[in-house]
Amino acid sequence: MRLLVLCALGALCLVPGGSCDQTSSALKQRDVNNILWKIYEDIHDSRLQSLSQTFDPLSGHYDDGGVSVRRLMSELSDHRLLEQKHWFSLFNTRQRQEALMLYDVLEHSTDWDTFAGNAAFFRARMNEGEFVYAFYAAVIHSSQTQHVVLPPLYEVTPHLFTNSEVIQEAYKAKMTQTRATIKSHFTGSRRNPEQRVAYFGEDIGMNTHHVTWHLEFPFWWDDAHEDHHIDRKGENFFWVHHQLTVRFDAERLSNHLEPVDELHWDDVIHEGFDPQAMYKYGGYFPSRPDNIHFEDVDGVADIRDMLLYEDRIRDAIAHGYIRDHQGKIIDLRNNHGIDILGDVIESSLYSPNSEYYGSLHNTAHMMLGRQGDPHGKFDLPPGVLEHFETATRDPAFFRLHKYMDNIFREHKDSLPPYTQQELEFDGVNIDNFYVKGNLETYFEDFEYSLVNAVDDTESVDDVEITTYIPRLNHKEFSFIADVTNEKNHDVLATVRIFAWPHEDNNGVPFSFDDGRWNAIELDKFWVMLHPGHNHLDRSSFDSSVTVPDVPSYQFIKDRTEEAIQQGKELHIEEFESSLGLPNRFLIPKGNKDGLEMDLVIAITDGQADAAVEGLHENTSFNHYGCADGIYPDNRPHGYPLDRHVDDSRIFEELHNFKHIQVKVFHHE
Repeated sequence: MRLLVLCALGALCLVPGGSCDQTSSALKQRDVNNILWKIYEDIHDSRLQSLSQTFDPLSGHYDDGGVSVRRLMSELSDHRLLEQKHWFSLFNTRQRQEALMLYDVLEHSTDWDTFAGNAAFFRARMNEGEFVYAFYAAVIHSSQTQHVVLPPLYEVTPHLFTNSEVIQEAYKAKMTQTRATIKSHFTGSRRNPEQRVAYFGEDIGMNTHHVTWHLEFPFWWDDAHEDHHIDRKGENFFWVHHQLTVRFDAERLSNHLEPVDELHWDDVIHEGFDPQAMYKYGGYFPSRPDNIHFEDVDGVADIRDMLLYEDRIRDAIAHGYIRDHQGKIIDLRNNHGIDILGDVIESSLYSPNSEYYGSLHNTAHMMLGRQGDPHGKFDLPPGVLEHFETATRDPAFFRLHKYMDNIFREHKDSLPPYTQQELEFDGVNIDNFYVKGNLETYFEDFEYSLVNAVDDTESVDDVEITTYIPRLNHKEFSFIADVTNEKNHDVLATVRIFAWPHEDNNGVPFSFDDGRWNAIELDKFWVMLHPGHNHLDRSSFDSSVTVPDVPSYQFIKDRTEEAIQQGKELHIEEFESSLGLPNRFLIPKGNKDGLEMDLVIAITDGQADAAVEGLHENTSFNHYGCADGIYPDNRPHGYPLDRHVDDSRIFEELHNFKHIQVKVFHHE
């Protein structure tokens, strides 16, 4: 995986058993651009199109001796693979297996000719959805594609990100050969209170962040097969979804809505949802009416199964340990316990005992996604919750994750609170902390291409078709901290900044303990503090928890061709990973009166925190770490606010901690 430069500091990227590949990053990028263009049609690029017909996968070079490619070729020759022009869902076991067969072939390719040849060959023969998933996963994880930037999924498979009425308008524009810029709307109407926060769950950057995380840290990852362990994967699962949940609640408070209620298997699902979206092939995404009770889902699970798995997990938390499949006790009451629990709840292949504890998260996604047709009576395609690209569009997604978040909190609250001695950073004092600039948000239109949403014909040329939709953004601001290092030498420090709403929806101030659990992580970075006074000025645009918007497909193509024509290297490294919240979502929307928030800064011992060297010198730190390296921060996610706080004075008396109030304003 190529997610984080610092994960490979001091190391060379070698392909076991392979030869040195001299293909430039620009030429690789061109191939990726052309392979993904018009994914439901034949490859447009003449070289790759020829390769799709002439390449022999069995003649390629592989580091697994060709085991993977022979398996996939056998499935293909026996006509056992899913047909083209059919929906694909990763939660469908057989479809996932087929996609991962292709992923294995690409991942084990040891040179670019083999990688690109296989991509072209199987693109022409496999289901399009399976291909896109496998190809994206392979580009993310393969050593062959370290500097390749994947085009935004919302321009590759726009049906999964764009309302059906907009897609239909795009077809109309194509058939009439009329350039069009179509306005997109969020789902629902003003009669539906949930529509007030649709801008959050339906944001294409949010959708991209969610699907990318699950591509970077997939539940199907097998250490024995992939030959390395993803460090703290379960804890990462907890933290990324915890942050989505608390951020969603902050958006709800900004819009005068109550925090989202957790899901209950034996209670009513109050909020219905109509996705107003359609598959490219397979019809419309199913809707769900208001106020329905959960039903058993044929071929997935019964409600009693979900309740049983939940009880077993809660019992494990109460006892402080789980048992693996051999009956061995694994202690949960330590910093590593949250990682184990995340693996269990998701559940990934890292779960020590999935047969006993089940797969609460993954099964719940399918249970919710099928409630419109739980017994298959109408043969409906999967719901939005059965795709990571579309899941956050449904408000029930956040109810589901509030439910799991509360289970995680039970575990975190079972750990002993940090003592003042554990939290102190001796000799480091925060003298002043404030925000420079106003915390102001606004909506602005964001435009993206729909050219890949419509089909080509020999008689009708492509025409420029785009859509635009309002997206939340904020004005630039900076965190300012004046810090004194009382020691006579430099010290490495970790700066951690969080915020939470000051009051609940009834105007009652949150206790420090409830506030810290609802804390939004705004930034984390390392800095070398010199003896004496240090003035820290950190721009909101530099936050490590967010990423810029993925550049458009056309931008990537133009920059690629420019580099090739000029014989230069392609430099678009800043967009290599789309893993992270959109930088426009760093702070919640707020409101016209100002959403009051508690803003805190903690400066901790960077030497003790850092798991790798050189963090203070690296500007490309990715908040979620690296799948083929150790996570850079030794501390738990959310530290020092991740554990129960009995007495807030422990924090307020720390010299390396500051707590202030700010307001976030929204302007129409």
